[in-house]
Amino acid sequence: MHTLPFSPAAERNQQPILDVLRQVLPAQGAALEIASGTGQHAVWFAAGLPGWTWQPTDFDALALPAIAARAAAAGLTRVQPPLRLDVLAPRWPADGPAFDDAPPRFFDAVFCANMLHIAPWATCAALMRGAARHLAPDGVLITYGPYLEDGVPTSPGNLDFDASLRARDPGWGLRRLADVAQEAQAAGLVLRERHGMPANNLLLVWAREPRAASPLHPSTPPTRSPDTPHAQNPQRPV
Repeated sequence: MHTLPFSPAAERNQQPILDVLRQVLPAQGAALEIASGTGQHAVWFAAGLPGWTWQPTDFDALALPAIAARAAAAGLTRVQPPLRLDVLAPRWPADGPAFDDAPPRFFDAVFCANMLHIAPWATCAALMRGAARHLAPDGVLITYGPYLEDGVPTSPGNLDFDASLRARDPGWGLRRLADVAQEAQAAGLVLRERHGMPANNLLLVWAREPRAASPLHPSTPPTRSPDTPHAQNPQRPV
């Protein structure tokens, strides 16, 4: 396992995320993960949610063998072979049979962590549209990461992280939650739950049901924790 790619951030946040997933997801289902990266989340969540199958994907085809190797080393048959998926493409996944092909494939949850702030803004609308296409009728989209919230002070760590991202790529940066919600609404999704997470992150649950929409003003305060160095930016706790 030591030869596989490793994300310290994924190692830190996987258990807090799993704790919330156990609250918001039913006992069984099928999940599609967008931007799986090292595959640490896929393996951890599949192990911690024994009634769920997990479909990892990533834009980078070079990441797929390591994801498969990590799942094999953990002995998890409920982690499906990883697929290459370009969020911006009209067809998911990029290679092989599309989820739309007969018989169509639907998911009870779509999960995406820490992608929106390190990808072009267009990926937000594409993520929302793709999730709406491929979610089961009662399915949910779950996003995790740092956001900018109207009326909520942004932590110094998140401000520094946002500045560092925009210096690296002007198209990157922390996203304003109200803007994300607007893209979701255009795809027929609404914010159902907001969960404050360690290190100034949020876990957001999006669903089709309009009656389940919640105000963007936080219902629960973000959980604060001592700053923990970010894997690539020591000023950003994750």
